Amino acid sequence: MNKTLPDILQCRIPPENYCRDPFAFAKEELLGAYLCSNIGGILTAGKITELEVYIGSCDKACHAYPNKLTKRTATMFRKGGCAYVFFVYGMYNQFNVVVSPEGEANAILIRSLEPVAGIEEMKKRRKNDDLHNLTTGPGKLCQALGITAKDHDGTDLSGRLLWLAPNDKKYEFEATARIGIDYAKDYKDKPWRFYIKGSSFISRK
Repeated sequence: MNKTLPDILQCRIPPENYCRDPFAFAKEELLGAYLCSNIGGILTAGKITELEVYIGSCDKACHAYPNKLTKRTATMFRKGGCAYVFFVYGMYNQFNVVVSPEGEANAILIRSLEPVAGIEEMKKRRKNDDLHNLTTGPGKLCQALGITAKDHDGTDLSGRLLWLAPNDKKYEFEATARIGIDYAKDYKDKPWRFYIKGSSFISRK
């Protein structure tokens, strides 16, 4: 029997899967999975439609390059399966999934979601009624789901506050260069951004 969406949202991606190859994990397990939050007792969730992979050892666009452990990047060096949430431009939170064995520093930035649960709460948090403008951007989706660097950096993604529910099928995807990383020199054009083919819930085509 196929699970209903409410049933799927109560499931969790197994903790051991977060130590897989980041690219395989991103394309096979994260695209179409559900990012869920329970903030103040209110469930909000969205299907992951767009993401970007960052590799700490070699990727000049990654905060941890070249495997640089700092106060800011410490969460990235934890065992995979926790949230790396950072604050940028004095106004935006950005949610990432840590995907690596302890001591490495790989993370996947979630860029866009398709809202599936708690949509009215998302509209209140975003002060916006446009469904396609609630979660189509990394800052927007954090605001819609109530995620902040202050409160949620390092959160276990197998818990009850923030979690990732597994996808129920594999999705066709497009691969493109990542967005806003012109400073990354020879890494700025790597096709490490992936989005579900045909989805209308994308931050940018």
